[in-house]
Amino acid sequence: MPPPVAALVSDETRLAYVLRHFRLAFEAVPDVAIGYAPTPLGVMVANHASGFFRVATPYPPAPNIREWAGRRVPFFFDSRPQASLLELATGRATIGADVISAAFYLLSGWQEYFSDARDRHGRFPYAGSVQQQYGFVALPVVNYYFDVLKTAVEHVTSVALRPRRWAADAPFAAFITHDIDNLRSAWKAPAKAALRQGQLLKFGQLAWQHFTRPDTWDNLEAVAAAVAGFGARSTFFILPEHQPGADGTPNADYQIAASLRERLRRLKQAGAEISLHGSIGTAADGGARLGREIEALRPDIAGLRFHYLRWEPRATPALVAAAGFRYDSTLGFAEHFGFRNSYCQPFYPFNFATGGAHNFLEIPLNVMDTTLHHPNYLQLRAEEILPALQPMFAEIEKFGGVATVLWHNDHFDPANTVTGPVQFAEIMQHLRARGAAFRTGSQIVAEL
Repeated sequence: MPPPVAALVSDETRLAYVLRHFRLAFEAVPDVAIGYAPTPLGVMVANHASGFFRVATPYPPAPNIREWAGRRVPFFFDSRPQASLLELATGRATIGADVISAAFYLLSGWQEYFSDARDRHGRFPYAGSVQQQYGFVALPVVNYYFDVLKTAVEHVTSVALRPRRWAADAPFAAFITHDIDNLRSAWKAPAKAALRQGQLLKFGQLAWQHFTRPDTWDNLEAVAAAVAGFGARSTFFILPEHQPGADGTPNADYQIAASLRERLRRLKQAGAEISLHGSIGTAADGGARLGREIEALRPDIAGLRFHYLRWEPRATPALVAAAGFRYDSTLGFAEHFGFRNSYCQPFYPFNFATGGAHNFLEIPLNVMDTTLHHPNYLQLRAEEILPALQPMFAEIEKFGGVATVLWHNDHFDPANTVTGPVQFAEIMQHLRARGAAFRTGSQIVAEL
């Protein structure tokens, strides 16, 4: 793991980064003074955190819980909880908690950049996060901070602010994605079970089918058709590497043959999006392997998501930026659905080396099929999945965000009755009924 290298994060740095995203979150924000200094006209935010950002510690003091917009919201850097959260006077507003620093802390990923905690896959673990510690992973806390700021700006300017809307005035967007890890392995689990049980005839039949018929998971066209049935387009993340990673973690069970290239071309022609699924190791190896995988899929790729959601915050963002991707969609917790950066909209990752922002858009991942039932994760029953996700989707809708769904192609196997095609269809029906604008990653970038 590389050591953290960070430029000084000043008050001005935090203000610039946070206010850039605040202005992206709402339509036509009027010019108004927003800052830490007292002002006769404008919005003043309490400055409670300058000392924290001068040291490389991952975790701030515990947040204070305040009621806002019908929710119990954790406010970091709220050192005077007895003070009013928002005081309004003629031409000015004062915010009693340091919502700028709190938003910066969460949106920048400060905790994972300065923490050395990593799981066996090299990922910052959900168990090491403030989201898990204080129980707010499914609440987009930064959006609530922005709502406080919005209320202050509306008072000062007498201009009502509306969350950014999507094309056709849709209240929120949905980004439907599929990581293509396996195309040829549906037969393996039942074959192994048959072998263990001494069912040699069944084992032989399964092996024969494997070599003579298309695999059940070789279903890209069927997946695209299922998604299209809801008026949406699939974004496929294709994994070019079939050799295991250096640590033995598997990559793809297929190779990028001419026949697959032709299928991808036809899928793209029909409206699907083709993006890169960076293989094990490419999130932190200096960029050479990532460059080769980009070349392996040119000219088809639009965006990026790393295999196993691997992301090294001290190295990966610079690699993504250097490779020229317009968007990435890796940042979600494998262990729990919700908001890894506590924000329900796309954002520009913070560049700790320069004190600015990277030039690619992060479209955060909110829910992955594996998260919902894997034995190491949530272990939800089929009937529990949609009810568990609906409050999260409601938060995204409230703030005009993007609901990013990852449903692997192998989970479209009819044999999967827990996180399979039925459960995917229930999620899609819900999103459609709520008026989501289904968008590919490139369309999201274009609209923002």
